Amino acid sequence: MKDPEFFAPARRITAGEIASLTGANLTHAEHAGIVIESVAAASEGGAGTLVFVEGKRNADLAMGTTASAVLCRDEIAGHVPEGVAVLVVDKPQAAFAQITRLLFPQAMRPGSMTGETGVSARASVASDAILEDDVTIEPGAVIGSGVHIGSGTIIAPNAVIGAGTRIGRESYIGPGATIQCAMVGDRVIIHAGVRIGQDGFGYLPGPTGLEKLPQIGRVVIQDDVEIGANTTVDRGALVDTIIGQGSKIDNLVQIAHNVRLGRGCIVAGHCGLSGSVTLGDFVMLGGRVGIADHITIGSGAQLAASSGVMNDVPPGERWAGSPAQPMREAFRELAALRGLVGGRKKKQRDGDD
Repeated sequence: MKDPEFFAPARRITAGEIASLTGANLTHAEHAGIVIESVAAASEGGAGTLVFVEGKRNADLAMGTTASAVLCRDEIAGHVPEGVAVLVVDKPQAAFAQITRLLFPQAMRPGSMTGETGVSARASVASDAILEDDVTIEPGAVIGSGVHIGSGTIIAPNAVIGAGTRIGRESYIGPGATIQCAMVGDRVIIHAGVRIGQDGFGYLPGPTGLEKLPQIGRVVIQDDVEIGANTTVDRGALVDTIIGQGSKIDNLVQIAHNVRLGRGCIVAGHCGLSGSVTLGDFVMLGGRVGIADHITIGSGAQLAASSGVMNDVPPGERWAGSPAQPMREAFRELAALRGLVGGRKKKQRDGDD
């Protein structure tokens, strides 16, 4: 049985067109007519494919390629076999992504899982819900009372949209996702199993045990946000939890109540943001970063993977470690620790002699 192909290219493209679109220098003009039908990893590329190679350490990939065209920097160009179209560009991966988006536009945004359009007869839609033109509600989805969904939005199978929720235009809500107490912008992608708008973790000790603090805020998700599978975003306690425009959140991330993300933030998988954390614009969090409550991360700051953040981080700084600190200090401490351990091992070896 032939393996299924889930993404087919929307068109073909020539090496000359790639050069024109990306600003790359096609080193041999006679290769302008070479036709590219698909893209591939440099190690897997064959006839009719475009690949990219970046960095001198990957020169062997260029030498052994059987692809029809290669995007690379000038330092790699001489390693590409004869007959292969060489497209020299400063940022090969960025140019490769540009062409991949052109060839595979359907991979940019999830579509209907069942192939249905319109409102499925097997969906449950409240009579007072407002659906603009060209909304798709797939089988098993539940749309609550007073929900407003903008045109071009897809609600995938078994997603549940709670009463009063607002979802903008050209958005996608993945299978099994639940959204309540939320306002979602345009062109938002929410992947499978995401939980948005459930109450946050708020308790106070009382005479008979823990007493719940009512969580009466909302979640506001601005335009062009993408949220990965099985991530959770709690609604605010008194103020809103806000995910800023253009931010991208990976799978399995926990965002607690009252958290505020600025514009264009990147949050990698397994991160945990405690209550009332604030991220400025264009903050980058590596995988498994944990941030204590009421911490502010300044705009443009970067936190290395597995950082444990217990203090505010100034704008533009790079921190690492647990507890996190400026990266240079973290690496200096690590080097000192290794020196101590190395010295102790040497003494032990000398003693054995």
